[in-house]
Amino acid sequence: MNIQAPIKTELTFADYKSDLKPVWCPGCGDYSVLSAITKALATLQLPRENTALISGIGCSSRIPAYTSVYGFHTIHGRALPVATGLKTARPDLTVLVAGGDGDGFSIGGNHFLHACRRNVDLTYIVMDNSVYGMTKGQASPTTESDWTGSKLTPEGPGVAEFQPLEIALSAGANFIARGFSGKPNELVKLICEGINHPGFSLIHVLSPCITFRPEQREYKSMVHDGFGGFGFDDGTPDRREAFRRLMEDDGYSCGVLFKGNTPAFKAATATPATLADMERKFAL
Repeated sequence: MNIQAPIKTELTFADYKSDLKPVWCPGCGDYSVLSAITKALATLQLPRENTALISGIGCSSRIPAYTSVYGFHTIHGRALPVATGLKTARPDLTVLVAGGDGDGFSIGGNHFLHACRRNVDLTYIVMDNSVYGMTKGQASPTTESDWTGSKLTPEGPGVAEFQPLEIALSAGANFIARGFSGKPNELVKLICEGINHPGFSLIHVLSPCITFRPEQREYKSMVHDGFGGFGFDDGTPDRREAFRRLMEDDGYSCGVLFKGNTPAFKAATATPATLADMERKFAL
């Protein structure tokens, strides 16, 4: 009797989605980002059992529940250290991190800095809408200093905006790009590149919150391809040149900014100690 081997079929983006339905507001850009993530995983045909998606707290941090890969919904601002620990302990896994501007750049800001400088092989996808959407519309770290849309800051936050790309470039991130949720196909490409590039990758996504920032509907007419007059794919390996391009950025440039060549951090592997070795260490 001939026994045929099972036919191997390609996974589609739907295979990377869970049965849970997102509870975001209608029109939220995070719907498109979720779709882009699942399409990127399908494009790369990453095994679901070897892929992990880590998040913090916030609207966008719900994403792991809506996927069928391994997920960990951590506490506020702590997604990156959890992901760093996972990747260093299990370097065989593909580890992605998802979150928002509040989770990543406020309470998680210090972890963001050190994740960039450690350069562990992670892909950090930040959905930035410049507002705390889940807690009803307060100013976030990336909110314009003169935005008067929150009752808590009726005259505007009055402080300088956090600049994610500049901070990431200064701190040592190895791949930096910006996308727009309204251009999901381009976002898929950026996520794939970030996953494939060694070291810490930041994918900064303009993801409108039209509930509390309805003016962000205009993003679609404001975004444009390329940093500093260069094309969507023309990321530079020169950090100084990347800074120069950022100085000409209006905040709506999309594409790859920087492709570094720093080797990804890898934890040293020690030979497991035997019981006799441990007993000798504690011998008086």
